[in-house]
Amino acid sequence: MEQWTRQQWEQNMQQYGQTAFFVYTPMCGTCEVAEKMLTVIEKILPDLPLGMANINYLEDLAHDLKIESVPCLIVSDDGKVINKVYAFKSVPFLYEILKK
Repeated sequence: MEQWTRQQWEQNMQQYGQTAFFVYTPMCGTCEVAEKMLTVIEKILPDLPLGMANINYLEDLAHDLKIESVPCLIVSDDGKVINKVYAFKSVPFLYEILKK
């Protein structure tokens, strides 16, 4: 998964139908598990634009989207945020959300 800036995420959101943007903090154990799940998703859905970013460097994004906690997967479709996933239950659960 590539590290994205907010600008890269916004460009991908406008360019592609669906994108997923994973925000995390480096000292979060749950975030590490979520990242591993998303690595599997990335292999299953190779055409899905999927990026990640340390939320500590995106305070304005956290405020603008009212992100409640990390890990958080921001799913957008046609340039609009359609879902914020906080509970990364399983790879099949994430697959069902992201397949399109």
